[in-house]
Amino acid sequence: MGANTSQVSDLSDNPSLKALVGTESISENDPFWNQLISFTFISPTSSGDSKLLEEAVIPLAKILIENNPRTGNFGALVRIFLGRTKELKISTECQDQLFIWQAHNALFMIRCLLKVFIREMSEAELHQQFSYQERAPGSEDLLEELLSNLVHLIVEVPLLDITYSILFEAVTVLLVFFSYQLFYKDILRDGIIYQHIMKGRCMCLTSRLVKTLLYNFIRQEKCPPPSTHIFEPKAEGGLLYGLASGVASGLWSVFTLGGAGSRAGIDQEHDPLPLSNQSLLLLLVLANLTDGPEWPNPYRQAITCFRNTQDTSSLPVEQPHTFQINFNSLYTALCEQQRSDQATLLLYTLLHQNTNMRTYVLSRTDMDNLVLPILEILYHVEERNSHHVYMALIILLILTEDDAFNRSIHEVILKNVTWYTERSLTEISLGSLLILVVIRTIQFNMTRTRDKYLHTNCLAALANMSAQFRCLHQYAAQRIISLFALLSKKHNKVLEQATQSLRGRQGESAALPDYAQDLSVIEEVIRMMLEIINSCLCNSLHHNPNLVYALLYKRELFEQFRTHPSFQDIMQNLDTVIGFFSQRLEQAGSDLSVERVQEVIMKGAQALPKDRLKKFPELKFKYVEEDQPEDFFIPYVWSLVFNSGVGLHWSPHGIELFSMDSG
Repeated sequence: MGANTSQVSDLSDNPSLKALVGTESISENDPFWNQLISFTFISPTSSGDSKLLEEAVIPLAKILIENNPRTGNFGALVRIFLGRTKELKISTECQDQLFIWQAHNALFMIRCLLKVFIREMSEAELHQQFSYQERAPGSEDLLEELLSNLVHLIVEVPLLDITYSILFEAVTVLLVFFSYQLFYKDILRDGIIYQHIMKGRCMCLTSRLVKTLLYNFIRQEKCPPPSTHIFEPKAEGGLLYGLASGVASGLWSVFTLGGAGSRAGIDQEHDPLPLSNQSLLLLLVLANLTDGPEWPNPYRQAITCFRNTQDTSSLPVEQPHTFQINFNSLYTALCEQQRSDQATLLLYTLLHQNTNMRTYVLSRTDMDNLVLPILEILYHVEERNSHHVYMALIILLILTEDDAFNRSIHEVILKNVTWYTERSLTEISLGSLLILVVIRTIQFNMTRTRDKYLHTNCLAALANMSAQFRCLHQYAAQRIISLFALLSKKHNKVLEQATQSLRGRQGESAALPDYAQDLSVIEEVIRMMLEIINSCLCNSLHHNPNLVYALLYKRELFEQFRTHPSFQDIMQNLDTVIGFFSQRLEQAGSDLSVERVQEVIMKGAQALPKDRLKKFPELKFKYVEEDQPEDFFIPYVWSLVFNSGVGLHWSPHGIELFSMDSG
């Protein structure tokens, strides 16, 4: 950080800031404002720097809260910003940095104050802070004007080196406005800010705002070096253009964050894409706002219906807020950014809600670029939060709803998957790798978290794929059978515990503990695994000699389930296959090599009459969001803003929306 802690703490004693928050009203024509917003700094990008800055701003903001009803200086600061932005587009076209610089600085000050205001007061009280001592009778609602201005700024000002900082600040201020949700346990479904964004003057810019935020994510523009978007201090301590007095320069030099050798500079290297990240977070916040009582969320509508720029077909019915965007660029960005929760959540949102995007993704011939990062998330399940893992699994489930996807992934051959460290995979199909990783996730879940939804979705994805299993890698085949072995072991253990408990309770009327429920859950999973194996055997037996080999090698695992009433029907086919191949192996002689066994299996697979296997209904599972999905997604999105928002820090005290260990 460019300034040490003691310098930042001295802000409360600075004469210029004391005047802003003090008891005297300052005219908008006073030269004071030019001095106040003419400073050189780089906004903090790390949470630590933001924390220091906010701690210094809080006492000043609280004084302003007390005095603003009499002075209206906060509203004056907002109007100063609005005045500067009127020339912003022209200034950008002329490469004139002056107005951009001053507008950015004013907006940064507004953001710092707003963040404290929102924590300290209700939305109605915040609205009043904008309207105290209005200088022009009958003027427009200043809060709505600011919100509208920010949206206009984001969609109309082009992204250049000299505009990067103010565009980042505009996106960040909108996030701060919505941060009221953090301080409420219940989902906010209405309010002044909500009404302005959902129904006010901003609504006509819905599609342009969503498109711009998506393009900010797609472009992945790095933060430009400081010299391209700030004014350098002169040697004597003044600023270029002679706007700032030595007093103002001295005051704001403490905010020269991210300079050479500073911690913020290092943090920028760790997150060099602040605008991309912040835009994605704002997009997710907007997309997950709840519908109104009589109107749908327009931002979700825009995300649901946008189309590819190459799509020239006309729509049978014009959809509200639709627009076109380059799907190839969006797909590439999604593939590259899956290491972050928010990019995975965006991918889920698009696959689930936008049929145009889902169709496009499924048509790609380079699906490995998208699927491999998703599998890597699941492979490192121990290091990921549960929500990220859940989203990755749902994405796989949505993809496996498509039969063409399930066929094509077995045709993609991968070489040397370096992140898969349990075994050396020099060559494996994408389909076999997917099976390996999903089963590994189930096994991790069974031994650690025991999340029923997680393993249910894993099994659903495997079930969707099972009829299309092709040329399974020997490790994938072994993993399927080893999962069944684990389930069988757990089943027997619960049975034994239930029996022992029953013996100890003879003569008692009390019911057994939850053994019956545990047994029911395990048997449900065993049934699903048997159906997955059966589906593969019935539909693609001749393509999967490795699965038959693994099945024969562990045939004793299945014996106990032959007479079990829950599995008798499905076990008939497995018994048929095991019996058929066992007989052929006996006929081939004893002491057979592995190669000879595989040869017998491959020939036998061609010889087994298909009508000997009983047909079962096709295994097909479709992902459906639960009722009131906002109860899951809104806390999740705000946990991402809380943890990943660039240059934003909130004290965990007072956060009500989610528990601090859930993010």
